[in-house]
Amino acid sequence: MKLIKAYIRHRKTEEVYQALKKEDFCCMTFVECEGTGQYSDHEAEHISEKYPFADAYRVIKLEILVADEHLQIVIDIIKQNARTGYRGDGMIIVSPVDEAYKVRTDETGILAI
Repeated sequence: MKLIKAYIRHRKTEEVYQALKKEDFCCMTFVECEGTGQYSDHEAEHISEKYPFADAYRVIKLEILVADEHLQIVIDIIKQNARTGYRGDGMIIVSPVDEAYKVRTDETGILAI
């Protein structure tokens, strides 16, 4: 199993979600964040009021747990639907997951996804 964390533009969130849902990837988490990086967002969607000392921009962090065999499919969907072609389109990070547990049913591993 792999945990994908994708940092994407706020305005691309629904497009990414709908594309993942269309391919039956239903279970994911979205978190509104602010971040900085080595890019400048040409759209200047948001400059932080919470962190005026930093050039922080609003981004959405998408987290989705996938089986190894679905990893590249999900990455491709995110890249295709989050891309604008400009600096600041985001980043995708993949981490291994040793185990997952579903609280309600006690299912583990791939069954917990």
